[in-house]
Amino acid sequence: MIDVERIDYICVPVTDMEKASHFYGEVLGLERNPNSPDEDWVEYETGNVTLAVMTPHTHDYEFAPLPATTIALRVADVAAAKAKLEAAGVEVADMWDSGVCHGARVTDPAGNRILLHRRYAPYPDGSTP
Repeated sequence: MIDVERIDYICVPVTDMEKASHFYGEVLGLERNPNSPDEDWVEYETGNVTLAVMTPHTHDYEFAPLPATTIALRVADVAAAKAKLEAAGVEVADMWDSGVCHGARVTDPAGNRILLHRRYAPYPDGSTP
């Protein structure tokens, strides 16, 4: 077996870096890593994993949006996050409740569907999320 230490980044393909930078940096408020290597590969820090926003055409492959809910952003309050994004002009799908967590889907300018998410119920072993 290999000794995986952590996930370093999740690659997020985009078609327009200017729109993506506005969405991820300004609308979502993610911190841009000042050591991002190039303008076609910009890294945003989320606390536990890096989102590497990049333009596929400059890295020798075709654009395809991520499958639905590839990325779930944990937020303190899904309803409050939804309201803030809607106030900023972002369309957010209806909020849902699975019985253990809340969620709502938002789509970035390139069509990547991202989930706003918060588990509120304890796990079966009684530990809290």
